[in-house]
Amino acid sequence: MRFLDTPPPFLFFTGKGGVGKTSLACASAIQLADQGKRVLLVSTDPASNVGQVFGIIIGNKVTTIDAVPRLAALEIDPQAAAQQYRDRIVGPVRGVLPEAIVKGIEEQLSGACTTEIAAFDEFTALLTDPALLLQYDTIVFDTAPTGHTIRMLQLPGAWTGFLEAGKGDASCLGPLAGLEKQRSQYKAAVDALSDTQRTRLILVARAQRSALLEVARTHEELSAIGLAQQYLVINGVLPVAETTDDPLAKAIYERERAALTELPAALSVLPVDYVALKPFNLVGLPALKRLLSDETAALASGTPPSRPPAAPDLASLVDSISGDGHGLLMLMGKGGVGKTTMAAAVAVELASRGYPVHLTTSDPAAHLSETLAGSLENLTVSRIDPHAETERYRQHVLDTKGKDLDAQGRALLEEDLRSPCTEEIAVFQAFSRVIREAGKKFVVMDTAPTGHTLLLLDATGAYHREIVRQMGHSGMHFTTPMMQLQDPKQTKIMIVTLAETTPVLEAANLQDDLRRAGIEPWAWIINNSLAYANPRSPLLRERAANEMTQIETVASRHAQRWAIVPLQAQEPVGVERLRMLARHASDIPAHS
Repeated sequence: MRFLDTPPPFLFFTGKGGVGKTSLACASAIQLADQGKRVLLVSTDPASNVGQVFGIIIGNKVTTIDAVPRLAALEIDPQAAAQQYRDRIVGPVRGVLPEAIVKGIEEQLSGACTTEIAAFDEFTALLTDPALLLQYDTIVFDTAPTGHTIRMLQLPGAWTGFLEAGKGDASCLGPLAGLEKQRSQYKAAVDALSDTQRTRLILVARAQRSALLEVARTHEELSAIGLAQQYLVINGVLPVAETTDDPLAKAIYERERAALTELPAALSVLPVDYVALKPFNLVGLPALKRLLSDETAALASGTPPSRPPAAPDLASLVDSISGDGHGLLMLMGKGGVGKTTMAAAVAVELASRGYPVHLTTSDPAAHLSETLAGSLENLTVSRIDPHAETERYRQHVLDTKGKDLDAQGRALLEEDLRSPCTEEIAVFQAFSRVIREAGKKFVVMDTAPTGHTLLLLDATGAYHREIVRQMGHSGMHFTTPMMQLQDPKQTKIMIVTLAETTPVLEAANLQDDLRRAGIEPWAWIINNSLAYANPRSPLLRERAANEMTQIETVASRHAQRWAIVPLQAQEPVGVERLRMLARHASDIPAHS
């Protein structure tokens, strides 16, 4: 694999969630260690699953992987990092300032912004620790899904500029207090990231048009901030040998080949490696060691497996939803599981049945405009654009708070509004505006990948706590967005996953997080199921058989109601193909 030839000290794997970058990062770390290099594998992803892939508990400390000599791993837990960060800032004033003021400071530090900054603080420390580079030849970073990665890697420059200005006041939510002491580290981190002798970026994508367009945008954005040494890995490519006598495999292969033929121009200049789709789940050391090898695994032979047992379909969920006539429907899950498509399918089916529907997304990596290549009566489509919302919010504050300020005061306010915290507030306000409509129509939200979703909900939760704190004893009636999310009569949460080990574990973790916030998921959707698509290819049949354990786990342990959406021979783009997803299975011919 070219991307592992003569590796520099820092290797970053990045890409949209669900493309397999965690598995590739783990497999690469193992291969480099087997070659005699001392390797540290680091996860900085809010939805980290490195420990799950290796089958051990790693956590926020350097942990030796006993089964692989010379390999150690570390997971940066953003929530734990944020708590330590809060303690560092609040600790010195606890017992000194009045309790009400301390609680206010803690509320300011409970938002998503603090979590990002705290995780970034640890990320920077790893990049600038000379002792680590003496201890390890290569540090492999398993970074977060694309949108979060870009923000994280842009933070060094953004914070350096903000700190050099030396401005900002309490309204930027306080996290800067913990950064001021380490200004020199941020410059060193930026220097390390943009040094081609020290850093290599490995862009991971699937052979799918939307994934390649997304990774092309990532390439351009990261190139613009100085990460020049980039490699491309196309993961999970179906071998041509699998297409014989299987219409589904042939359709998948042709779709992948078309996507690779139309590779975006920005990516055509990069060195490319291809990793073949494997029949086994990428969990445990034996599987990881085989991921980057050319070895062909022995496949089960003999007669095709019997058809899987009958399972509920997406149409059944829509039947239950439509009886309400209106409400908020939120689709959640790890990136790459198909939330955009599932949200669009539910919205299109409800609109087709005559209900007014507003379909919206807050996912920076969403492609709703591409998925809905057509219009439909009763359906409105919109996107919460973080950049546009931030600019609108910034302008509103300048026009109101800033209108009577003198030049110096206005300059201070403008500087304060450049804080990353501003985006958190702006996105939250837009989110609130959309969910208010759910009293009159169906609002279907295609939320962002897991890490983003949790940050978005955290912003909502912090607002909820602040309203309760301020109004709880006033006797006034009030409803916060979090109260609406917690009310099953107003809101239905659907968790989207794939029938694979790691996506199901991640979805279960998301469900636990939602329950801690007082939100009970209404249903699970298992998307792109091979088991229910009746493949004939030996490799696809093997992967289909592996799915049944995970489907049973969802049905028996995790979901109070669930549905299966089979993998489609044709990409579900456009109104008609989206409607196919929400028709009862008995109404659809095989491989249609």
